[in-house]
Amino acid sequence: MMQFIETFFEGSMWNSRFVIITAVLGSLFAGFAIFYMATVDVVYLVQHTLHYADSSMTDEARKVLHDSTVSHIVEVVDGYLLATVMLIFSLGLYELFISDIDQAHGNKASSKILVINSLDDLKSRLAKVILMIMIVTLFEEALNMKMTSPIDLLYMGGSIALIALALYLTHASEHGVSGHADADEHEEEAEEEAGEKH
Repeated sequence: MMQFIETFFEGSMWNSRFVIITAVLGSLFAGFAIFYMATVDVVYLVQHTLHYADSSMTDEARKVLHDSTVSHIVEVVDGYLLATVMLIFSLGLYELFISDIDQAHGNKASSKILVINSLDDLKSRLAKVILMIMIVTLFEEALNMKMTSPIDLLYMGGSIALIALALYLTHASEHGVSGHADADEHEEEAEEEAGEKH
C-alpha cells in the first residue's frame, strides 16, 4: 500500500511539470504578437518613407521625417528583439521541463541559440538578448536626447563606455567558458589515448 502511494505521489509530482505548457504557449503567442506588431510598424514605416523623395518637401520637413524614421526603426528592432526573447524563453522552457526538440538537435541548419541544455544555458541566452534590447533602448533615448550642457555629453560618453564594457565582458565570459570546455575535451582525449596504449 505504501509502495503504491509513493509511486502515485512521485508520478503525480513528475507529471506536474506539464503545467509549464501554459508558460510555453503563452510566451510563444506573446512572441508572435510582438512579431506581428513590429512587422505592421515596418509596413507603415515604408509607406511614410516613400514621401522622403518628394521634391515639394522642405529641408526642415525632410529632416523631421528622417529623425522620426530612424527612431521608429530603432523601435522596430527593439520589438523584434523582445519577440526573440519570448521565442527563446518558450523553447527553452519546453526543452528543460517537457522534452528535447528533436528537429532542433538533429538539424544542422538549426541555430544553436535555440538548443537549451540547462537552466544556466537558458539564462545566458536570455541575458544576451536582453542586453541587446537595453542597448537599443539606450540608443533610442540618445537619438531623442537634447544636449543642453557639457555634462550631457559626458553622460552619453559614459553610457557608451559602459555598453562597450558590458559587451567585452559578455564576449570574454563566452570565450572563457568555451576555452575551458575545449581544454576538458583535450584532457579526455589524452586520457583515452593513454588508456589505449596501456
